[in-house]
Amino acid sequence: MAKNIMIQGTMSNAGKSLLVAGLCRILRQDGYRVAPFKSQNMALNSFVTKEGGEIGRAQVVQAEAAGLEPDVRMNPILLKPTTDVGSQVIVNGRVMGNMRAMEYYQKKRELVPAVLDAYNSLAAEYDVIVIEGAGSPAEINLKDEDIVNMGLAKMIDAPVLLVGDIDRGGVFAQLYGTLALLEDDERARVKGTVINKFRGDRSILESGIKTLEELCGVPVAGVVPYIYVDIDDEDSLTERFGRANGRKLIDIAVIRLPRISNFTDFSPFERYGNVSLRYVDNVSELHKPDMIILPGTKSTIADLIWLRESGLEAAIQKSADAGTLVFGICGGFQMLGRKISDPEQVESAGITEIHGMGLLEVDTVFRGEKVQTQTRGVFGAVPGMLSWLSGKAYEGYEIHMGRSEEKTPALMGSGNVYGSYIHGIFDAPGISDTILKALCAKKGVDFTALETQNLHEYKERQYDLLADAVRGGLDMDFVYRVLNREV
Repeated sequence: MAKNIMIQGTMSNAGKSLLVAGLCRILRQDGYRVAPFKSQNMALNSFVTKEGGEIGRAQVVQAEAAGLEPDVRMNPILLKPTTDVGSQVIVNGRVMGNMRAMEYYQKKRELVPAVLDAYNSLAAEYDVIVIEGAGSPAEINLKDEDIVNMGLAKMIDAPVLLVGDIDRGGVFAQLYGTLALLEDDERARVKGTVINKFRGDRSILESGIKTLEELCGVPVAGVVPYIYVDIDDEDSLTERFGRANGRKLIDIAVIRLPRISNFTDFSPFERYGNVSLRYVDNVSELHKPDMIILPGTKSTIADLIWLRESGLEAAIQKSADAGTLVFGICGGFQMLGRKISDPEQVESAGITEIHGMGLLEVDTVFRGEKVQTQTRGVFGAVPGMLSWLSGKAYEGYEIHMGRSEEKTPALMGSGNVYGSYIHGIFDAPGISDTILKALCAKKGVDFTALETQNLHEYKERQYDLLADAVRGGLDMDFVYRVLNREV
């Protein structure tokens, strides 16, 4: 069986996901067969594996860092919020159903076998499993049914590194307070603490580190710097949305829907030095982009209503009429059509039908069965502005409840408005290049001025930079001693 180590945090967004990815990369560099694992993830940013199973995007990133194909075993439970108090529950990559928070809480123990089966299967194949917790282990109201933090650590006998976020302040209180709220046996599992996202001179921390070690009885295993790498991050807490990105030679505006999902679909455009990718949630920010993207969403009807009420629908329609390229992905594609129907109340309670934006000749009907599949092929004859895509190979994955046709083509549209169900469609070699070439031709801009980079090479370089930063910040000798049960 594999050795293991678990990264838990004092709060959400403490940097657990990136640290796990960094450790996966380091261990791979050091010659180990390593795999990531997170028993339960809550995220709208998901992925479909080759087998057709849906998992959180964070585990995909961690798998890539480890040099692995994503696998449903790496994230056996995925919760996709549908409302403030409910989520779609996905177990072993397949939809189990929609549940309110309390209903799921009461059923969690029934899912322990699925969690353990997934973990044990991975542990039989790899040398090391790097495990990510969720939120904080000190959520004392949830500890009784915990299957993702200390509850999981006990089940699989995992040592823990506890991570605090200094960037948001109060890191010493975070770490000490979290440990103080743990039971004695839980506290014994914490072999060290980590101060994450530090900017500045480490020497100013030394007195605090000494006191923290005395109070907690465990060493500080590292001070990891604030890491500036371009790696896909998690859902609503992503910094991507607030990133300052002035308008460049080609300007792309992504509509930031309230329940936006799979926003990593658009990260390929970020590898161009002279392309701006902006996330817009009001009319005043839209301006006159060269391309408008309507992204995926977990609640298509609710987000369409928001789009309508915000004035952005009218602004997008006006832009489309003026010749701006408009592209919808999944839920965004459905919004561009004539009508969305939900006769079985699959998505939206109380609304059975709503008219769409009317920019595409397509109607969508929501059904109970979810489409989850990877897909690839070659575009046929594409009319209009994106005719340059004709004959190009595409690949990606589909995750949706709605059906727009019995067999929806990979790309639908003409003129300057298009839609597709395929997430990751811009990742395939040459697709983002081709779209940008079409935009450059329309605008009279030289494509070479966009300063492109090879996407695969770029991603690999980012993972190596992440590993360098984590290796430099952590005491890796100590980490290996934890792995070898010497601490």
